[in-house]
Amino acid sequence: MSGRQHRETEIARRVRARGLAAGRISAQIADEIHETCASQFNTTRIKAHRLAFGIALADVIEQIRALFERDAKPMPGIGETLLSAYESGLKRPGPEYLHYLCTVYRVEPGALGFDGPCICGHGHRMPGVLAIEREKPLVPAERELSLQPMVTEPEAQEDENVLRRTLLNLLNTDTNLSEQLDGPVFGACEGIRRRMDETLVSATVSAQMLDQWEEATISFGRQYTTTAPLRLLCDVMLELSAVRTAMSRRQPNDLQDRLCRMAAQLSGLSGMIMINLGDHRLARSFFRTGRMAADETGDRALRAWICARESLVPLYFGDAREALNLAKKSRDLAGSTPCPAQAMAPVVEARALAMLSGTDSKKKEIVDQAKRALARARNAFSHMKSEDQEDVAFGYTERQLYFYQGDVLTKLGQTIEAEVVLDQALTKYEDHIVDQTLIRLDQAQCRLLDDDVDEALRIGTAALAKVGDEYLTDFIVRPALALEQAVMARDAHHPGLEGYRAELRRPRQPQLKGGGA
Repeated sequence: MSGRQHRETEIARRVRARGLAAGRISAQIADEIHETCASQFNTTRIKAHRLAFGIALADVIEQIRALFERDAKPMPGIGETLLSAYESGLKRPGPEYLHYLCTVYRVEPGALGFDGPCICGHGHRMPGVLAIEREKPLVPAERELSLQPMVTEPEAQEDENVLRRTLLNLLNTDTNLSEQLDGPVFGACEGIRRRMDETLVSATVSAQMLDQWEEATISFGRQYTTTAPLRLLCDVMLELSAVRTAMSRRQPNDLQDRLCRMAAQLSGLSGMIMINLGDHRLARSFFRTGRMAADETGDRALRAWICARESLVPLYFGDAREALNLAKKSRDLAGSTPCPAQAMAPVVEARALAMLSGTDSKKKEIVDQAKRALARARNAFSHMKSEDQEDVAFGYTERQLYFYQGDVLTKLGQTIEAEVVLDQALTKYEDHIVDQTLIRLDQAQCRLLDDDVDEALRIGTAALAKVGDEYLTDFIVRPALALEQAVMARDAHHPGLEGYRAELRRPRQPQLKGGGA
């Protein structure tokens, strides 16, 4: 503990002792600590509450973990570093962590220096009383003393509020989110992305990146295939907005690369999520922002990763030649540096070539090029770092390699090889229903190419039947429709089509869960 921190703690301890002797409650003591220490030590309201309880950071962490355990939730990733960032005003807690901090200190968000109601909708001072009702008798000074170290523009604050309200709605399983996806959410995302562009272009600031932001980014990457896209998008956007706010203020020069790297990774991840949500325009915009941030770092591997991920936009939305050009650009950027893009770019190149093979007169030459690209991808994968081979978002995994190899071979008509690779891929995706379904649809295409229409429809129908309504996103519907059209081209009156169409078009509520490979 530094001398400054020691003096702050000593003053807070004396204030606490006097408050307890006078019979004051912890919230009143916290107010007095804040009034006494804020001007001299920049003590935030949330830190004042911990000092009012006379406990250490580790004690708060243990209480939060105990509350998570009580509520039967997985252990949180919050640690002393992250809590310290909340207390120093460098980061705002997310809705869930804020709820548990309010529970620990038995106060509302405003008392801790954060605007808005708690995610639970109930007061923390008196169980069962709505938070909005509890705010009425609060002492006015409690609002006046609220400390906001990072000043946010009103427009940016409103965009963040849209995303926070969406997070609250996501907790209500009965809420239909289809209308929200059409306007406010995407509008807020575009606003945050645009302001990040403005900051990268116009601000002459040094960058700052703290350890907890890097940890959060890695965590978001791990959640990419297992968390609802809209939920993950809100979390990533709020993190990106916090990073932009930090970049708009002058930071130490030696940490500039870390903050720009964070902006590039979060923007790239946002683009990936936008692909899953079916908005290719916003996806391209986020990848453009990611390229701008990556260029600031001078990191060829990061720039190549952004470019490889961007190549998926034209690949999924029907422009194979542009996807091929972007994949080659990513490969050139990666150069000889062992990195995920070295494996990812050739796979995208092979998939684009496979799509072109059906329309190009030089089919054999294109098939050979695609197979050579797959061979380059396998070789590059073998030289990747082990941590990159396990990272589904910022790296490239073995199961992704198998999945896409099978997809390429299917599109090339190499059904025997494709079925072997797809069987291997299916065993590796045993816990991801979305990717399992995409693999099974490829298997159905293989059977169709072998003129076994009955088996193709059986596999396709069974695959769709295994998918819950909430997972039938555009990511699955698009290849499922392609299978239907391919079957109709062979036999438009096949008796199995009726059952397949019934599964594909069954009534459902659009609730967008699950990710894409």
